[in-house]
Amino acid sequence: MYRFAALSLALLPATALALDTEQGAVTVTPVVTGLDAPWGVAELPDGSFLVTERDGALVLSRGGENREVSGVPDVVAEGQGGLLDITLARDFDTTRTLFLTYSKPQRGGSGTALAAAELSADGTQLENLRDLFESAPVGRTGRHYGSRVIEAPDGTLFVTTGDRGDRPSAQDRSNHNGAVIRVTRDGNVPADNPFLGQEGVQPHIWSYGHRNPQGAGLDASGQLWTAEHGARGGDEVNKVQRGANFGWPVISYGVHYSGRSIGEGTAQEGMEQPAFYWDPSMAPSGLMIYQGDMFPEWRGDMFVGSLKFSYISRLEMDGDTVREVEQIEGDETLRVRDIVEAPDGSILFISVGNGTVYRMTR
Repeated sequence: MYRFAALSLALLPATALALDTEQGAVTVTPVVTGLDAPWGVAELPDGSFLVTERDGALVLSRGGENREVSGVPDVVAEGQGGLLDITLARDFDTTRTLFLTYSKPQRGGSGTALAAAELSADGTQLENLRDLFESAPVGRTGRHYGSRVIEAPDGTLFVTTGDRGDRPSAQDRSNHNGAVIRVTRDGNVPADNPFLGQEGVQPHIWSYGHRNPQGAGLDASGQLWTAEHGARGGDEVNKVQRGANFGWPVISYGVHYSGRSIGEGTAQEGMEQPAFYWDPSMAPSGLMIYQGDMFPEWRGDMFVGSLKFSYISRLEMDGDTVREVEQIEGDETLRVRDIVEAPDGSILFISVGNGTVYRMTR
């Protein structure tokens, strides 16, 4: 497990780096270094950072010093599982509440779970840790957990889950695999969830038929979008609609890793089409739709990190139409896992390959 003896010093290079984009050069500065397998990042109001490590550590980085936060949930750190996403509640300034997703130990395996906790005033520990959601215990592999958590404008929480390597389960609504989950901040099922009260259907499900959505974000209107891994080809950007079926594994624009075709083609009545897809696969992870002031020319654009080809994809959005217009890449974009808009309008992204969180500025 990734640990610190008591306090470890992460020395940040003094010189910022330049990264070329179609809008000119931007400045990229390391803000957290010395990480092992970072997954999610959040910037605190005081300018320090919380970073999840897949092996189960939550790291507080303040003034260049990294230390481990106590009180995190026990995780199954195997395969793609572990401590995964982190999101600060919108009222964090007053409540100190944050949300974590992780692979929770279950009978015969593990499942995607959502927890909430309060960060202590000194940032050293999580308090009042409680689970808000736990997927039905049907996952016996270490693959495809999802798992992003997004707070919607109405205060409900969206959580993405993967198919756990069991393809047909993404069409089986008696479990939570391959779904977008929606719960309240106290873990209840919202009254307007689409399948509430239907026999044999998990009431937490908002949409289903997803393969492995590791990116999620809101646009300016509060609409949820996801980026999800296809198989060999067919990585998708999806506009997530209430009650919608996104087709996996019945339809796909990819093929199996063996080269065999998937399901019944690329379209089927009653199943949604992706807003955009990549072929070949670029292995999308974090997704952010920019709304800040630092880069006004990018306002409304979508940014998706690529794990496979190590770039940040910039996509322009026009209603339901999405198209990739740029791939931002350099030594700093090695296996981009997460990408978020910081409070000041700068862009934070995680490079797993460099074990570093970077800040992109003018």
